[in-house]
Amino acid sequence: MNSEIKLRKAEIEDRDIIWNILQQAIERRRKDGSTQWQQGYPNLDTVESDIAKGFGYVMTVDGEIAVYAALILNDEPAYSTIEGAWLSNGEFVVVHRVAVDEKFAGQGMVKKLFDHIEEFTKSHGIQSVKVDTNYDNIAMLKILESKGYSYCGEVFLAGGMRKAFEKIII
Repeated sequence: MNSEIKLRKAEIEDRDIIWNILQQAIERRRKDGSTQWQQGYPNLDTVESDIAKGFGYVMTVDGEIAVYAALILNDEPAYSTIEGAWLSNGEFVVVHRVAVDEKFAGQGMVKKLFDHIEEFTKSHGIQSVKVDTNYDNIAMLKILESKGYSYCGEVFLAGGMRKAFEKIII
């Protein structure tokens, strides 16, 4: 049976569900021994800000929120200083705060999310997708590699150095 999977802007009514998903992800990162997301970020204010600015997106499976991500167009100040080099200097979509509801964990949801993000990027005539992650976020590093993202170097973000990746879409 095929599920209906959609990417849509998050609404303020989604806030508590999103925050619950992020809390699950924060706890998973902690259990994995990661330092990522262990210093009070992201938090509920982050979710509310994402939604208010139009950055918050949810991927739904048959209408149920499965994944949260922030998609930001052309705006990540930390990305202006990279130890390395981006593949492009054109317009880009930044992907931050990817979190999967534990009910949907292990089902390839983040790969599907990146498919939707890449389609969104292409349909808006935007050149590339840029993303960063912690050195110890092995799951995300594997996903980025499998989706064809190129390692571009390091950026300083959220109090630490992060691995930065880019994929040219158009």
